[in-house]
Amino acid sequence: ENEYALQSSLSQLKGSIKNKIIDIRNKIIYHTAFIESALDDPEHIEIDGYADTLLEAAEEIIYDLEEMISSADNGRVIREGINTVILGKPNAGKSSLLNVLAGHERAIVTDIEGTTRDILEEQIRLGDLSLNVIDTAGIRQTEDVIEKIGVDRAMEYAGKADLIIYVVDASRELDENDEKILPLIKDKNTVILLNKSDLDTVVTEEMIKKKAGSICSGFPEEGETKKEIPVISISAKEEKGIEKLEKKLKEMFLNGIVSFNNQICISNVRQKNALADAEESMKKVVESINAGMPEDFYSIDLMDAYEALGSITGESVGEDLVNEIFSKFCMGK
Repeated sequence: ENEYALQSSLSQLKGSIKNKIIDIRNKIIYHTAFIESALDDPEHIEIDGYADTLLEAAEEIIYDLEEMISSADNGRVIREGINTVILGKPNAGKSSLLNVLAGHERAIVTDIEGTTRDILEEQIRLGDLSLNVIDTAGIRQTEDVIEKIGVDRAMEYAGKADLIIYVVDASRELDENDEKILPLIKDKNTVILLNKSDLDTVVTEEMIKKKAGSICSGFPEEGETKKEIPVISISAKEEKGIEKLEKKLKEMFLNGIVSFNNQICISNVRQKNALADAEESMKKVVESINAGMPEDFYSIDLMDAYEALGSITGESVGEDLVNEIFSKFCMGK
């Protein structure tokens, strides 16, 4: 079993998810109880100006929920491995890269363009990462029926990938085939490899960034702070630069996204849907506040969020609200 899948399970068993949700529910029930208490006893509990306090709290809760929802896909990646697609034009070195990553000759490598016509799949362990790697047919305009099917499949797999490794033949000028590939990496986790560094190269990091920036939004334009797609120089033939690729992937999928120290990892579809319901209810709270709606409107959506989160932890509303009102605001005493 994938080491990280095991750690994810242990993390969940230790209750990191439940504890986080309980914390959010406690915040929600507190604010709901305050509103209900103030509406019932306006002489003793002042509610004027409370909307600003609630707005800040609601936005923090929405942020936390979004973080947990985004971890759902990460949970699948941890359990099943990173679905990785290798893209590039013919003879860019995709199959050579697959062989290097696999540690054995998985794909046939020749100087003849279009050798790989179908999809090759290999599960690869790269350091602490598990990659489900798919080597695709070189993307180019072709009249060959079989090769065209391979190209179409490559584009289809790219759309479903968790990670795209785009292999560029740095010894050849960028051409229309590269322009056909670049839109496929838009909005994808991508690493661009400038392959064949052992030869005289004509494509630089600056060139590929400029080309990509003119075709897709994967690179920041002037004045933007969008995260850049990493570009790494390698030689698949001489197995150089692979350690840089491994380091970059760890940054992307471990340090940047998944950390098992106090990591919250949602890996259940039902849980994800419940979080989405809670988030939607909290957004309605924000909308009501911004629209100047009466305070009782806030309580309805707050309790909807509370119930949605309770469905994850197995806790119902029950007398929670009543207990919170009596314990925190001394109603009836």
